Amino acid sequence: MIGKEVGGCLTNLENDYELIAKRQPLFEKSANKNVRYELGDVFYSFWFRFVFKYNYILEIENYAKLQEIIMRDYNTFSGLMLERYFHRVALESGKFTRIGRWWDRKGENEIDMIAEDELTDSAIFHEIKRQKDDISLGVLKQKAEAFLLATHQFKGYKISYKGLSMEDM
Repeated sequence: MIGKEVGGCLTNLENDYELIAKRQPLFEKSANKNVRYELGDVFYSFWFRFVFKYNYILEIENYAKLQEIIMRDYNTFSGLMLERYFHRVALESGKFTRIGRWWDRKGENEIDMIAEDELTDSAIFHEIKRQKDDISLGVLKQKAEAFLLATHQFKGYKISYKGLSMEDM
């Protein structure tokens, strides 16, 4: 898009400075396809999403308008941060041998978190939403079926489904 090779820069930002994180769907075979990058730090995520993007509003000191924009988009932003939170909780629990996300190449199916325990042959598919009422385990099961069909993983595993919301923090 920018007409230059940025692979080396992205590697430096990820490995040397830890400013970004490279994300791939769980069990993705290619290291270079279907990749997403995200800012590694929550403060930087907020800064670039709201402050840097709308600096022209700050320059004219229209703080009320920026506050409106933040309030309009905060649910989406905080939902992504909630996903990061639950990933961190699962990692720190020590209960799982692998934790990740999954999405298909078409962008039709996306699973917020998959937690696997190889030792017990079990996997938990998670839907993460801010509000508990927005969680649909039926939709999650459909997404999990797409995952199982696409990856051919977890054969013989005990599969379970769980919704997580701010109430579970």
